[in-house]
Amino acid sequence: MGVEQITQWDTRYAGEDYVFGTAPNAFLAAQARRLRPGWKALAIADGEGRNGVWLAGQGLAVTSLDASRTAQEKAQRLAEARGVELQLELADIEEWDWPRGRFDVVVGIFIQFASPDLRAGIFSGMKRSLRPGGLALLEGYRPEQIAYGTGGPKIPEQLYTIELLQAAFADFEILELRAYDAEIQEGKGHSGMSALIDLVARKVG
Repeated sequence: MGVEQITQWDTRYAGEDYVFGTAPNAFLAAQARRLRPGWKALAIADGEGRNGVWLAGQGLAVTSLDASRTAQEKAQRLAEARGVELQLELADIEEWDWPRGRFDVVVGIFIQFASPDLRAGIFSGMKRSLRPGGLALLEGYRPEQIAYGTGGPKIPEQLYTIELLQAAFADFEILELRAYDAEIQEGKGHSGMSALIDLVARKVG
């Protein structure tokens, strides 16, 4: 991501408030039925920890990955307040050494800071780090989100389409792939009608 971009995230997370709230993402929470206590989970770009903490609350062993030390300090406080544990991994996702076959589920919620090249590397890393039968859970914005202006980047190339995700996960079993508009309230960062896309995919083999 680069030092400048990491510093920008540190600045954004510097306040007492949680930028994206403390409740889990609604799409992620709706996947509770697919998860099993004891599973190993990786939450990518987990920021202030709302999603990683929720996963830990479901009984999963969670690695919460983020490049912002400020965000991870807040994630730790949230975990302590909820009585759960997170394994915090402070790392630039562009340089992180994705472990092979370690996780049962990998979660990427609004990780659209990534350019197309970085995104391809992240998707490849997600797939490598899942065990056979493991789940990839993604939610992001579609290009139509730019007109809504309620969160996310204003760079079309960083947004997802059905075709993009179908191609990126063509070697997985796609269990759910859905594009829709919905009102979301996730702190000040994501608020209002939004153009969303969800993916649930299982690693085969």
